[in-house]
Amino acid sequence: MSSRLENRSWQHPVVLACHECDLLQTRPDNARKDMQCCRCGSRLPCQGPDQLKPSLALLLASLLVFVLANVFPVVQLEAGGTRLDTTLLGTAWQLSQQGMLPIAAVIVLTGCLLPGLELTCMLYLLLPLMLGRVPAGFARIIRTLRLLHPWGMMEVFLLAALVALVKLAHLADVHAGIGLWSFFALILLLSGNASCFDTNLLWERQQACKAN
Repeated sequence: MSSRLENRSWQHPVVLACHECDLLQTRPDNARKDMQCCRCGSRLPCQGPDQLKPSLALLLASLLVFVLANVFPVVQLEAGGTRLDTTLLGTAWQLSQQGMLPIAAVIVLTGCLLPGLELTCMLYLLLPLMLGRVPAGFARIIRTLRLLHPWGMMEVFLLAALVALVKLAHLADVHAGIGLWSFFALILLLSGNASCFDTNLLWERQQACKAN
């Protein structure tokens, strides 16, 4: 009992900012429903433990789509009776064979390795917390996520792919593969996950798991 009180004594109060008037307000510890702003009456969402569920659902969907995007062909080309299709990793391999190793490395890092590592770190944090356990190295993984996030450039890769498809359209029949559509879906899922993935909520959940 004393350890629980000690853990709660140093925990910082949760501060909410109103999205309408920017007033900072402290959320009560026992708040389980949405609050109203003291100044303008706007709704302030109460970040309870159930808000981890949408993040986990979007994260699992993102991981599935990420695998599809890297396994299936991104684009298919048909010219002179010859059909060619390639995946993202296959494209990087071909570029490295043609002496464009820096470009191949950038494609692998920003389009495959770093986004996959970021998704894995998020799953490593969310899944144990949902089960009531604190993952080992919690603080280090949070810091790693902050370092990885700016390097996930899926939108840049997709824009470059679309530009390449437009330029190749007059040379061959170009068809978007399952991988390219998966990248579209992945960007949407990552955007939705970014809107509900809150590291402050993870810290609150961690403290609650330690107290229990």
